[in-house]
Amino acid sequence: MMHALFKRLDNTFSFDRADAHCDIPCKIYDPATAQIAALSVIRLMDLIAELGEKENLSLADQAQLARLVAEKETHATKVKDEVRVIWGDYFKQPQFEQFPNTNELVHSIMLAGSACKQHIGRENGEKLLTLVNEFAAAFWATKGVDTYTAECPYPPAMQVAYPKLG
Repeated sequence: MMHALFKRLDNTFSFDRADAHCDIPCKIYDPATAQIAALSVIRLMDLIAELGEKENLSLADQAQLARLVAEKETHATKVKDEVRVIWGDYFKQPQFEQFPNTNELVHSIMLAGSACKQHIGRENGEKLLTLVNEFAAAFWATKGVDTYTAECPYPPAMQVAYPKLG
């Protein structure tokens, strides 16, 4: 009965959908999702550039371009969302003392994510990944976990900061 009532209210007032981390201190945070999203942004920029090399775009190419741009923007937003959750929910005074430039770094990630949404230049995606890798390394350091950098095993084959586990 309550579900039906809320559904009717939602249909009447068209409430915006809200997605969020659960806000329970589960201590399960990992910047890997942001890193994968940043890699996806770069890969999508590469695919957009490949279409740009064609003399003429067919209707199918134009549809593909629209999908690539939409996905690029979705993944850039995902980077921003994932970093924002870790920054807002995980980072507290001890982490800020360990990494006093965290707020500036997060702000730079937000700006770089926006640049990736606004433009298609690969350098914007590379900058975003570099910043997210820096954030990931700082995050893992706050947990006492060392990191290493290696090339990811899939396109766009970029350097990623990984935690040294086990």
